[in-house]
Amino acid sequence: QVQLLESGGGLVQAGGSLRLACAASGRTFSSSAMGWFRQAPGKEREFVAAIAWNARNTYYADSAKGRFTVSRDNAKFTVYLQMNNLKPEDTAVYYCAAPGPGRGFISSRDYYTARSYIFWGQGTQVTVSS
Repeated sequence: QVQLLESGGGLVQAGGSLRLACAASGRTFSSSAMGWFRQAPGKEREFVAAIAWNARNTYYADSAKGRFTVSRDNAKFTVYLQMNNLKPEDTAVYYCAAPGPGRGFISSRDYYTARSYIFWGQGTQVTVSS
């Protein structure tokens, strides 16, 4: 019922910035939390950032705090991840994700956990050179 499409990835040198976008289909976007995860080759998928349905609460992995900012524009059905001061260790495929319809988050823990999300985009590659 929900389709997600990431964009904005690419090649950037260390210290540079990228802005990822995730376009969502469906009218339920405005009432859905959204998360960002990433996965590097040979490593497990890890949480990066998330945003509540009303954007009043945002959540970040320790590695992202102070450098990344998650935001959303419900009128455009899009969530963004602004990434500044990128480091080589940020190199990964970045995925956006959404919970199922009617699956409201009741705890902050839900935002951090991959199993909370059932809809995933195809991913966009971010490569940071040093």
